[in-house]
Amino acid sequence: MSSSDKAILSQFQLENGTLLGGPVEIPLMVNLRQLNSVANGLAQAQEALTSNDSNDAIPYSFYVDEIEIKESLEKYFQEQTNKQMFEKTLNIVCVPKARFQVIPVERCTATIEGHLEAITILQFSPNGRLLASGSGDTTVRFWDLNTQTPFDEYGKAHKHWILCLSWAPNGKIVASSCKQGLIGLWIGATGKQHGTKLLSGHRQWINSLSWQPLHLNGSCRLLASGSKDTTIKLWDTHLFKCMLTLSGHTASVTCIKWGGQNLLYSASQDRTIKVWRTTDGVLCRTLEGHAHWVNTLALSTDYVLRTGAYEPSKERASDDYEDLDETTLQTLALERYEKVYKLFDTNGGERLVSGSDDFTLYLWKPETDKKPLARMTGHQQLINDVKFSPDTRLLASASFDKSIKLWSSRTGAFLSTLRGHVQAVYQIAWSADSRLLVSGSADSTLKIWNIEKRCLLFDLPGHADEIYAVDYSPDGQKVASGGKDKVLKLWRR
Repeated sequence: MSSSDKAILSQFQLENGTLLGGPVEIPLMVNLRQLNSVANGLAQAQEALTSNDSNDAIPYSFYVDEIEIKESLEKYFQEQTNKQMFEKTLNIVCVPKARFQVIPVERCTATIEGHLEAITILQFSPNGRLLASGSGDTTVRFWDLNTQTPFDEYGKAHKHWILCLSWAPNGKIVASSCKQGLIGLWIGATGKQHGTKLLSGHRQWINSLSWQPLHLNGSCRLLASGSKDTTIKLWDTHLFKCMLTLSGHTASVTCIKWGGQNLLYSASQDRTIKVWRTTDGVLCRTLEGHAHWVNTLALSTDYVLRTGAYEPSKERASDDYEDLDETTLQTLALERYEKVYKLFDTNGGERLVSGSDDFTLYLWKPETDKKPLARMTGHQQLINDVKFSPDTRLLASASFDKSIKLWSSRTGAFLSTLRGHVQAVYQIAWSADSRLLVSGSADSTLKIWNIEKRCLLFDLPGHADEIYAVDYSPDGQKVASGGKDKVLKLWRR
């Protein structure tokens, strides 16, 4: 029997277990394009039954037993020599990819001076139109991305280094915190201070800030801060006062994340991660497993929580969002969040990943479980940054061992190592379509990685010293970077 006649009974299904039609017989010769048209046909037939009116073809990637089909089924079976084609149905999992494609940035379009000391942190606003940065010169600056110049107004109220910055998911307010443990609030569009005073209450500096997600509160009132004084405080940014103090950690709180189910996750140097209920400050559970400080956390819903109501794939001008009222924004944000929330299984669930000084990462299902789903080992130095891709399929971790590693966010399985940097990698950021990753390093270069091919796409030199902060704008148009050489660089395609 020639290979062109061989066929296998296959069942297509979505990630959360929903079946697409019944089993179909598929020749082994089919390539990805043909698999895509089969999957789209099945999905559209299914939608015709549930009468959803979307006729656009969606690009899918296909997985069998968590291994991606790269060219054809035949090639897959040749590579997986231990897999025998028994007389049973092959389950093919279809994972939708972004319908839009981000064109990689490859040139520096602006080198903007403004800060007088190293830039410690920078972040794009949820729609990618504005950029804020914090520096060792104690100021928070805002940048006009069209004219590529700094705003005249900027945050001068802090008296010590800026350690954290966080845009509210409605894009109106930016919170910053300094080494004195004070929090400043700034109006994103003008750079003026929101209110008259800094929020004080922490006894030592603040390591992390996190806003309440937009789909839980349309006005983005509440802000959480985690500090070296071992406590977490929840602030009301309209009344400028502390609502709750969560204490329970026995060492510095290094990172906090406000999840979409109104739970707060906090990582600490006491080697634990704690899950708090934000409505009344009750400690739900403590996740233990790391053998050293926990440095960083990432949530599978981070990207959708950060961008709120703004959908990069929609051809809606970003200005439209500014005219919408709070309830509309909240509804839009809720729709987007629920889509991502249900990706893991039909009932939904967020995944949390933690990176530590013990060189390992743990994958958790923090809403229900205190046992880790997976322990991910392989890095040879402490882990600095970890991020879920916007489509939640992949995890990327950056380490002092000069490498970036990619992992499956479903199982925690190791996928690949991206090597190229010659010194520690400090920060990484995903593009909106999950096909590109940008990394900033102590070797003074930015690198753009092609995730599908798992290789280096562009090397972007230009900085004179270590790069501490890098961010990919949520609309995928630009990358910003800053570091020890005090200048902010914008990169475009």
